[in-house]
Order: sequence, then C-alpha cells, then structure tokens
Amino acid sequence: MKKQVLGMLGLTVAVTGVTSCNSADTDDSKINILWLFGEDVDPWMGPFGDSTVATPNIDFLAENGVTFTHCYSVSGVSSATRSALATGVMATTIGVHNHRSGRTYGAPAHLPDYVQILPQIMRKNGYFTYNYGKDDFNWQYNWRDYWAGDFEETWYDKCGLEISWEDRKDKTQPFFGEIELKGGKFNLGKGDITKLVDTSKIRVPSYYPNIPSTKLNMAHHYAQIMATDKSIGEVLDKMKKDPKVYKNTIVIFFSDNGWAGILRDKQFLYDGGIHMPLIISAPGNPKLLKQKGVRDDLVSLLDLTATTLKLAGIDIPDYYESKDLFAPDYHRDYVVAAKDRCDFTIDRVRAIRTLDFKYIRNFMTDRALMQPSYRDKKQSYKDFMALYKSGKVKFEDAWLSPVRVPEELYDLHADPDETHNLANNPKYKDELIKMRERLDTWIKETGDQGQYPESEAALQVVYDHWGERCVNPEYDKVKNKTKRTKKAHKK
Repeated sequence: MKKQVLGMLGLTVAVTGVTSCNSADTDDSKINILWLFGEDVDPWMGPFGDSTVATPNIDFLAENGVTFTHCYSVSGVSSATRSALATGVMATTIGVHNHRSGRTYGAPAHLPDYVQILPQIMRKNGYFTYNYGKDDFNWQYNWRDYWAGDFEETWYDKCGLEISWEDRKDKTQPFFGEIELKGGKFNLGKGDITKLVDTSKIRVPSYYPNIPSTKLNMAHHYAQIMATDKSIGEVLDKMKKDPKVYKNTIVIFFSDNGWAGILRDKQFLYDGGIHMPLIISAPGNPKLLKQKGVRDDLVSLLDLTATTLKLAGIDIPDYYESKDLFAPDYHRDYVVAAKDRCDFTIDRVRAIRTLDFKYIRNFMTDRALMQPSYRDKKQSYKDFMALYKSGKVKFEDAWLSPVRVPEELYDLHADPDETHNLANNPKYKDELIKMRERLDTWIKETGDQGQYPESEAALQVVYDHWGERCVNPEYDKVKNKTKRTKKAHKK
C-alpha cells in the first residue's frame, strides 16, 4: 500500500449535512472504525486535485465520505506524528517529540500519568483493537496493552503481524483497527516505471530541477500510490465478504508525513512534508456519515483522534488538543507542526500554517537545512547533489545553504512551493508579527518540550546506534565519554 503526493490546487467545496455519525443506521449499537494508515504518502491523487495516475479505490472512498483537502500533519516524521495521534496531544506537549526516542532500556521514556492511549480508550469501551503493521510510538510499552495479536520488535519499532477483524472471538464485538499501508516505502521491484506513469503529466516543484531524472523519481512515488490504491481495494474486497462488517464500518484513509524521495519534503515542515491526504468514508453504508463531499477548511491531522472517539460514541478526554472534525463549531485559525531530532540529526523547527500563509521558525540557524541524514546514502540524493554541484542545472536552491535564516514566511497562494521568503519584506510585517505571536503563545501554553535538550542518556542511545554519523555538537559529551570508557577497558 502507499503514500500520495501533494496537491496544491484550489478545490470547489461541496459538503452536505453537518452531523457525523448515526448509529441507528448500523446493525449494532457501536460502529467499527478502520484506519488505513499510509506511510510517507503525499496527496498526489484525484480527490486532492492530481489526476496524474488513476486511484479508483481512493476515489471510491471519497465518493462515499468526506475529503479534507487542507489537512496538515503535526510533524514531518512518522514517530512524532503517530505518537500524537495515539495520545490526542502534540508530541511536544508530553515530551515524545524526538524521533524514535525512549525505546531502549538505556533511556526509557514515560508518558504523563494522565495520558490515555487511543486503543486503550477504545478497549475500555468494548472495542477489539488490532494493528497490522508498525505503530512507531516514542515510549516503552507492552504491545498487548494496546493491541491484539503477535508482533515483531526491532531497535526502533514494534510491528503487528497479520491480523484482522476476523480474529475477534465474538463477531458481534465492534473493532478499531489500523492497517499499515506501505505507501512511499512500497517496493516496486525493477520494472520500467514509465510503463505505469506518464512522466509528461508530472509537475515538478520549483525547488527541484525540472529534468527527466527528477520526473522519473517522482513517477516512482506515483506508482507507489497506485500500489497503495490497489491494497486499499483488497481491504475493501475482504470487508465486502462480510456484509455486516462492511455495512457497519467507517474507513479512514490518511498518511503521516511526506515522501522521502523529494529531498525537501519528508522530515521538513514545508507543505511537501506535512500536507496529508485525509478521507473519512462509509463505503458500505453512506448513512453512517451525515456529512459528505469536500471540505476545504483548515484541519490538523491531530484531529483524527478526537473524531475517532466521537464516531465511536466515546467522550473526548478533557486534556485533548485534538478536536472533533464533525463538531458544529469546529474551526482552526491555524495548525502547528514541529520538527525535532530525526534519527541522529538534531534540530528544532516550528511552523504555523493558515489557509493563506506559512510561518517557519528555525531555532538552530547555524545548521544547514539539509543536515546529514539517512537519505545521504540514497542514490537519488547522490545523483541530485552531483547535479547541483556541477552547476549545469539552475533551480531554486536557497534551501541548500550551509546556514539558515531564523524566520521564513510564505504567501501560499502566490508561492505554493514555498520558495520566496517574505520575512524581510516590509509589506508583510503585520502578518509576520501575527504569526510570531501565535507561535510564542502556543509554545507557552503547551509547554513545548522541544525547548529543553535531550538527556545525556538519550543521546548516548542514539550515538551507540548511529556512531560517527552523529556530527551535531550536542553529541560531543557522549562521544568523549564513550572514548574514555573504551580506553579504560583496553587498560
């Protein structure tokens, strides 16, 4: 299954109704909820204004539900996003914002006592909960406290093995399930991508060179989206074999962050990293959702958590920062996104996005935007950097500077690719001040934990895994300590 690409198009709104769930139209008192969780998928698909490839199953979900065209993730990386979705609050609020942190016994992370994990809440309310694929939470826990079935565990992840709603002992029990779609990590093999995707239809972002190799790279992700669409179709076909399940299930398709194949997208807070596909659908019984059509209001992906609880008829905890998307008074003036350490690369960036503008604050201006990362070893990265250094191709390259400006401001209507920074433009001074104040207020009100450095124990765990790829100065202390320890052992 797959991820999809970013559609920066204006769409016509066609929404009917204002309420969400009507349990009277189900066979049971509680409906089932199934998350189809894309990974590294951009909204490059029909319901979001991009018809480069056909996505009939995603289209079908859209036709029988609500498509949110302006949904934005809380982070550009999976674990911070997934940790937020599991808890109903920003990962920065509860200190689980650093990518794949606190998972080893060397530096365990613990959640505040008041935090309730979404599958635990669903279980307490009678739901069978399962996860087929990774969950990627930034704390230690027992898999079976959240999910049914078996799992595999690695240094960085827990991954549920094959399981579905069919594994319920009581077939009348409602279920809450997650199915991990491979999305932007879908292995397509060695076939000719151009036989699947017409590269002449591909729009290359202006911050990337518009050359055949770029289009071929992007075609790869379009093909992944087609494979994701096929996987969604397989899930729906399986569901149709049990008419009761099909009739009583709300299916939610979404992703966590942008695709890694375009270098300025995944892990970053530009729209390429945080603009997400989101469709809430009732494919077997459209009456389950009283709202249908296209919504182009501003929404946070975080709101999926509270919405899931409300659809299940469960009260939303008081501490939630997540909101019910179908509440009559639902509205967001802006959404917030955060970037902190990703793998071994230490950073701190915050973004405020409205429908019209994007504000980005870079707290570590001494570092390049393109710091060393896991992608450095990818062939696409090597090819791109060789091309850039050759000077043979001209394109928007400010994002390749060895240092960063403290603030960025973009007019998203005039500049959807976010390449023309307006932070120093006097015409936009009032907008800049307004965005600054919004971010400052949010940091203060939520107690943004990114203000504080990671512990030495946590950095030691990262260094022990990644070794000399940990080049940020924050690692100097643990590096020196490790060297002293090795010397002592030799003696």
